[in-house]
Amino acid sequence: METINLKKYFFTVVAASIMVSCAVGEKYKRTDLNLPENYKDATTVTADTITLPWKTFFKDPQLSKLIETALDKNNDVQVALKNIDQLDLAYKQAKNSILPTVDLSGSVTRSWASNNSLNGSLNQQFAGTKYIDDFNATLQVSWEADIWGKTKMLKTSAAADYLAQKENLQALKSRIIVQVAQSYYNLLALDQQLKIAKQNIELSDNMLKMMNLQFNSGLINALAVQQSEAQKKTAELLVPLSLQNISVQENALSILCGTYPTAIERGGTLEEVSENNILLNGVPASLLSRRPDVKAAELAVVSLNSKTGLAKAAMYPTFSLTPQIGANSFKFNTWFDLPGSLTKTIAANLAMPLLQKRQLKTAYETAKIEQEKAAINFRQTVMNAVSEVSDAMAKSKGTSERLGLLEQRTKILDKAISDATKLYKSGMANYLEVITAQNNKLQNDLEQINVRLEKANAEIDLYRALGGGTN
Repeated sequence: METINLKKYFFTVVAASIMVSCAVGEKYKRTDLNLPENYKDATTVTADTITLPWKTFFKDPQLSKLIETALDKNNDVQVALKNIDQLDLAYKQAKNSILPTVDLSGSVTRSWASNNSLNGSLNQQFAGTKYIDDFNATLQVSWEADIWGKTKMLKTSAAADYLAQKENLQALKSRIIVQVAQSYYNLLALDQQLKIAKQNIELSDNMLKMMNLQFNSGLINALAVQQSEAQKKTAELLVPLSLQNISVQENALSILCGTYPTAIERGGTLEEVSENNILLNGVPASLLSRRPDVKAAELAVVSLNSKTGLAKAAMYPTFSLTPQIGANSFKFNTWFDLPGSLTKTIAANLAMPLLQKRQLKTAYETAKIEQEKAAINFRQTVMNAVSEVSDAMAKSKGTSERLGLLEQRTKILDKAISDATKLYKSGMANYLEVITAQNNKLQNDLEQINVRLEKANAEIDLYRALGGGTN
């Protein structure tokens, strides 16, 4: 009879297992993004261009060292790596959710019954003691049949969360590469500003010496000397400002690299940055799928799609089987005297939520809304990505045109200073024309540095916006 009952239990389990294919979750379908074929005012290049490693894109050796240090020591990266470790553990746990749980327990109890109770009197009569011992050891296995495909959904959700965090790490690394590069280029720009300021101080000093000689000879008045001194002070004011900004930028860059503030070594000049940049030809919009933030946003939708299925499965019945075997005795010396002390139990459970129906349905509807929100966020992430690429292209194109005009103006102003100085020496120009030429050249050089920095930053932004390699 016992064998027949066990067969019935296992038949029920097999029948329930056959229902595993009845998964309630819907298969993930990507949101229709309606991506444009090309970016605004852009042609196309090959996909290999976009996977250009940062070590190839950033050619300055000092900058490469800084980026390597930041990727290795930056505190935000370290936290992101710990988050990945946590999600890896969650994924491994999800993979094992189909396995049964096994519990081993043992207990020893001694109880004293009342002398006037039936148990007390019988115990003294048969055992000859006033107490009752109970020695118990139990091995229990519990397994829930995966009727609705919950294990697969758990694995899918955990895997999506894990992969999304890895993409978030890549996005973080990409941002850090950009921040380090921009900070470094800012330092190069500040170095150039300091250099220009010192050159203008030297130019103004030479002019002032000549004017002092003319003033002492009575050829010019004190106003001319004062105007020349003021022009020199304008250039001198740039020196402490540049040194101050250099120190602040070095401190910020040191923190990015995971170190305490220290001096930063530089190599090269701002003019040498991103020469002949191969990204300026543009790329097809479909390559946005390489961006880690776009991947992470879509993986979030995948994860929530599985969680919606889990919320729906919670409204359906569950079937579980719990067999148990153990050893029980009221004497220690016969505790494991098998098969006399052997105990066996098997239970099959079918649970159907009833009073929680409204609560579970609300949880399911809430999960659906979260999934829809994630899908909208995914679409918005893609739109932002397209916009970032278009913005970077527009800035790079605009700054290139402005640099061309500034270079032409620089040649004109260089000649203007040379001509004004010669004319002043020959008495054919006054001091105001010389000072005006010097001031125009100073402002032009400073503007040229700023525009060149804008161009470098635009090219860095374009590299990041296209999902440039972080390896």
